[in-house]
Amino acid sequence: MPMEETSTSTIMAALSTLSPSQFSDLTHSILSATLHHHRRLASLLSSPTLFSLTLHNLHSLSLPQKTLLIARHLLSSLHLLTATSPPPSTATRQRDFDAALLLLLLCETHNHNPHALEAPFSQWRINLRTIFSDSLLTLSSAPFGACTGSTVLIPFVETVARCWRLVGALDCGGGKESGEVAASARAVVALPSVEVRAGGIECVICREEMRIGRDVCELPCQHLFHWMCILPWLGKRNTCPCCRFRLPSDDVFGEIQRLWEVLVKTAAKDS
Repeated sequence: MPMEETSTSTIMAALSTLSPSQFSDLTHSILSATLHHHRRLASLLSSPTLFSLTLHNLHSLSLPQKTLLIARHLLSSLHLLTATSPPPSTATRQRDFDAALLLLLLCETHNHNPHALEAPFSQWRINLRTIFSDSLLTLSSAPFGACTGSTVLIPFVETVARCWRLVGALDCGGGKESGEVAASARAVVALPSVEVRAGGIECVICREEMRIGRDVCELPCQHLFHWMCILPWLGKRNTCPCCRFRLPSDDVFGEIQRLWEVLVKTAAKDS
């Protein structure tokens, strides 16, 4: 099965586990994000100056920089799908946001209307504006049960799957094991301190028993560690030493991998 079809199936399987209220909230969030994207892209294609500046910005970027644009766009979508709040460090500047929207439109146009890009650069804006206007009138109507909002949800899922495929094809972390990255400072500061209430519990980092009554760090997976042991560990890697549970990081590709694993695990509950 092609990677894009596999990723689409994973997302749809994860969505099928949501309660009606969770699905309604998600659809509302996706609708809001989609309308924002459409409005921004419409403004971009309506302004010769803004379009020219954004296209020039794209042309000046290297392939890894273009990949990062797509990755940041993908990450924001995965935050929506997993109902997690993006950390401030992953926020996208308006200039980069415009470039990402235009790059995605160019990729889609290249796949389905390549003749539109065979014209001189001076004609690209008009051609793309026509294609974009037509696409708004012919949004995918693929069924998703009897759920409302499918005309918004399906294109959103297809775009996420397409971004996942693009990032993976460029060998920058999408769908592959990422290297070690530090946990984000925001995630580490939010970790709770709990009191050890039973004997015989060992900190697997230093191999010493944690004394009853001592305050220790508890990770979201509920494993306990001495604070002086876990802090240096999380300064280098964002995984639990016991079960490899991933904490949030400030690395874009690492976060994509982490959130994708959340979707995969959620989808597995439906199998």
